[in-house]
Amino acid sequence: MTAHRKPSAAAAPPLDDDLFSYYFSFFNDGAAPSAMDPNPGKRPRADDPSSSRRHVFSKPSESSSPSPSSADEEDEALQRPELLPPQPQQQQRRVWVRDRSSDWWDRYIDPELPDIEFRRAFRMSRATFDFLCDELGSAVAKEDTALRAAIPVRQRVAVCVWRLATGEPLRLVSRRFGLGISTCHKLVLEVCAAIRNVLMPRSLAWPDSAGAAAAAARFEALSGIPNVVGAMYTTHIPVIAPRVSVAAYFNRRHTERNQKSSYTVTLQGVVDPDGVFTDVCIGWPGSMPDDQVLEKSALYQRANSGLLNNQWIVGGTGHALLDWVLVPYAQSNLTWAQHAFNEKVGAVQRVAKDAFARLKGRWGCLQKRTEVKLKDLPVVLGACCVLHNLCEMRKEEMEPELRFELLDDEMVADNGLRSFSAIHFRDSIAHNLFHHGLSGTSFL
Repeated sequence: MTAHRKPSAAAAPPLDDDLFSYYFSFFNDGAAPSAMDPNPGKRPRADDPSSSRRHVFSKPSESSSPSPSSADEEDEALQRPELLPPQPQQQQRRVWVRDRSSDWWDRYIDPELPDIEFRRAFRMSRATFDFLCDELGSAVAKEDTALRAAIPVRQRVAVCVWRLATGEPLRLVSRRFGLGISTCHKLVLEVCAAIRNVLMPRSLAWPDSAGAAAAAARFEALSGIPNVVGAMYTTHIPVIAPRVSVAAYFNRRHTERNQKSSYTVTLQGVVDPDGVFTDVCIGWPGSMPDDQVLEKSALYQRANSGLLNNQWIVGGTGHALLDWVLVPYAQSNLTWAQHAFNEKVGAVQRVAKDAFARLKGRWGCLQKRTEVKLKDLPVVLGACCVLHNLCEMRKEEMEPELRFELLDDEMVADNGLRSFSAIHFRDSIAHNLFHHGLSGTSFL
């Protein structure tokens, strides 16, 4: 008989601890067929000495039938269970969960931790973080199961906020919070979806008539231009080169500046005088110019339907002059009045640029190529905008080292003049700024 050779241990590939969150081991009563048995369904021979044979089958004979005396003993044993031989206990299925260290998270959840250290880690104070957890609690909470306890709400929210704030790879986030890599990825998407569904309708919305009037008054005090209700800017978010329509996401301007191939998606936003977002448009390919991104947005459709009646949104040179979009003069050899107008429009647009700089500085995931798939990216970017609004509304301080410089390389729109009435209004505003002493003297 040929002896079975024990398989070599080198045949099994090593497991990467960072790629597996849980290890499962199931134990059942029945013995599984041996992998070394060439025919597991074949009845084993009675004289087979192999240890892999679990049962020995023999032909029943008359001598094997119970005798009367043995039958009486069996009846007595049934009446007296203590006489029965001990039966092996059924082995239940067990689940083995990999033990991970959560010392880092336990330190930050400690109430004794200084608030300034908590703010540096999560880009918000502990009070704002607690407010966020209270608002999202019912949407992200899970119940305990028979296998394991549910992850607490505070830890779920913290995983998402830390990931958005630092942009750390999921492998490192997993080690910090003592959770699996796939679990952390799932938590980020779940919490971002909850932020979109719960907080976005309340904290990122177009102002009502009273709010628009208040914004117009503050913008006019800043620039001297009446009826301005928002400042608009479009930035680019780096992404990994997609497999489909890769040319559409190729960003030529970033590629030339960085000396390496860059792929981006666009993020267009309108902000109020406080730098709070009132409208966002997320996810169009990075090769699309700013004016085309605006035409694809819901804001463009609503504005053309009468949302902005006798009101202005200040854009940049990449946008076109429309009946409701005010942009600076782009031609050379500007007049004194046109210089004055560009200076004041630039003051309004700096509000939007500063808001985007704080957005990218506070949420570091926007500065580097993300691991999120394109289909999930709008939810993540939208959550960043909502969290930005939450921090701005609650007057959260931003650390000086988090300041970010925007480099989006705006380009002049191909057709920057699309409304003759807007041309007349812009010239009239420029004339009033210059001849009524509202233009300043920096260009003189």
